[in-house]
Amino acid sequence: MQSPAFSAPTFPELAGRRAIVTGAATGIGRAIAAALSRQVVRVAICDIDLAAAGTAAETIGSGAIAVAVDVRKRASVEAAFAEVEAAFGGYEILIANAGVSTMQHALELTDEQWNHNFDVNARGIFLANQIAARRFKAKGSGVIVNTASLAAKVGAPLLAHYSASKFAVLGWTQALARELAPLGIRVNAICPGFVQTNMQEREVAWEATLRGVTPERVVQDYIGQTPLGRLEQPEDVADVAVFLCSDSARFMTGQGINVTGGVYMT
Repeated sequence: MQSPAFSAPTFPELAGRRAIVTGAATGIGRAIAAALSRQVVRVAICDIDLAAAGTAAETIGSGAIAVAVDVRKRASVEAAFAEVEAAFGGYEILIANAGVSTMQHALELTDEQWNHNFDVNARGIFLANQIAARRFKAKGSGVIVNTASLAAKVGAPLLAHYSASKFAVLGWTQALARELAPLGIRVNAICPGFVQTNMQEREVAWEATLRGVTPERVVQDYIGQTPLGRLEQPEDVADVAVFLCSDSARFMTGQGINVTGGVYMT
């Protein structure tokens, strides 16, 4: 099935706001950055790969900048966010999107695989959220959107460590939302399904090897689990992220929004 043509919704109140998007050089993060830019939001493309972030910023245009960040390291996140603040004069939106995945049978997982997923997916969210929220607290407002996963709602075979790290993202999002609500700060998460990205390409190859099937079979299995009948596109996630940043979502906090094409409906 062909992917639909994408047209971003318009939220005039977002015009002139400033956003940090981590892990934004490629994939979902880049799509979110581009979608925010179409709403006249000035965007900082923060990524561990500065060259790729620069390419993304140049492609997006509209005043987007590239900033190097390693979300696993507090000093790096502090420095990156300070760089954005200096360039933009502040920021009102954080999209904590940076994430990684690996695949392995649970009984074969190594400490390194477990730690790698938690260092980026859980610790990275914690650091980015905390550092941004401390700045938002002083202003009495701010929006945080964390990228979780379908695997944060349903434990995924071959992704036990990844699922655990993304379940942690949802727990953190809910708890932080309760703490920050009185301060005027909203915190939500998005839970994508089978999104067609470079990360998915790697996962398809890993899963095919681990299951002893072809990559084509893995992709067809993904589509077969999706009631809307196609692979998800990064833009499907991006438009929901933009909505959560907008005033239309003003009474939403602590939510884990499924954007899965119907794979998960609870």
